[in-house]
Amino acid sequence: MPVEENKNIHRIKTADREIILVGTAHVSRDSADLVEKVIEEEHPDTVCVELCQSRYNAITQKANWEEMDILKIIRKKQTSLLLSQLIMASFQKKLAEKFNINPGEEMIRAINKAEETGAQIVLADRDIRTTMKRTWRNMRFLNKLRFIFELISSIFLSEDITEEDIEKLKERDALELALQTFGKELPEIKTTLIDERDQFLAHSIAGASGDRIVAVVGAGHVPGILKNLDRDIDISAINEVPPKGKVGRFVGWGISLAVIGLIIAGFFHSGSAAGLNMIKWWFLVNGICAGLGAAVMLAHPLTIIVSIVAAPLTSINPMIAAGWVAGFTEALLRKPRVKDFIDMKTDISSIKGFWHNKITRILLLIAFVNIGSSIGTFAAIPLMMRFLN
Repeated sequence: MPVEENKNIHRIKTADREIILVGTAHVSRDSADLVEKVIEEEHPDTVCVELCQSRYNAITQKANWEEMDILKIIRKKQTSLLLSQLIMASFQKKLAEKFNINPGEEMIRAINKAEETGAQIVLADRDIRTTMKRTWRNMRFLNKLRFIFELISSIFLSEDITEEDIEKLKERDALELALQTFGKELPEIKTTLIDERDQFLAHSIAGASGDRIVAVVGAGHVPGILKNLDRDIDISAINEVPPKGKVGRFVGWGISLAVIGLIIAGFFHSGSAAGLNMIKWWFLVNGICAGLGAAVMLAHPLTIIVSIVAAPLTSINPMIAAGWVAGFTEALLRKPRVKDFIDMKTDISSIKGFWHNKITRILLLIAFVNIGSSIGTFAAIPLMMRFLN
């Protein structure tokens, strides 16, 4: 089909410049071919691609995973963010492998063709870490639980996907499709993953230099970009990571104070025996639940012991989580090899790979220990209240 007749190409002309907006499916070979053809025929001054620096590095630098410091990630409390990114990358990789095309190949080809023709390259998308953090912190607590459940369950995604289904990806952004496949229709997710990125992309494209610009984006972003191209956008507002919610901090410290207050009440109102029994049950239930989370992941025996000891203490300190302590311990005891970092891109495409790769295993361990500790916290409180007279 001639470029001029392709429905996925949109031309925006002004008095002194022209923007050619190309809507693509991120795992479509036809889209990758179309992108090359457009750049070759249009000879643009600038090519904008729907990538940030982090995503660009992830798909172009093979050594990217090898440079990861898992201990540093745990210390910076970024394990949940990394795990969610890996699971979503797994979703796209499954689709891509089924149809023999690399995820983001149309973006890679756009960059290569731009370099070949001498066009300037603009990475037009908002940093993925900002997007994920804004998404997470704008979500309500129950929606976070639903999101985590659907995200993890996506590892078991069915293979019944046809070529026709892949072409339908052109109707929406790949991240949005992934979340819809997880069964979610959450307003917070749409706002940060789609609407805000439409604005950011529009701002980047409008601000690109040159008289002729080709912009390569997921087709789901095209309507939003067209709507926002001529608008004044407060880019700093949508590029800011919001602080952690006050409600979450209040609940965390509230539970801690409630547990401490319950134990103190036990000593003063029911005697030292009741108080000591409360402490015993707090340590037993919280520790055992966290230890089970570590045991499920077949963690090192010392990691399981550390989880059991740490959970009752970290559960009354919202600034640290038992899973982080367990993950740090496991990483020291079973230090990931270079091979684990190299194989990660392949391993994330299967349940077996997630299980056997030491990096993803540690990330899952952290999640399971934290979940176990949370269950233990809520299970221990009613058991402790039995000793109040």
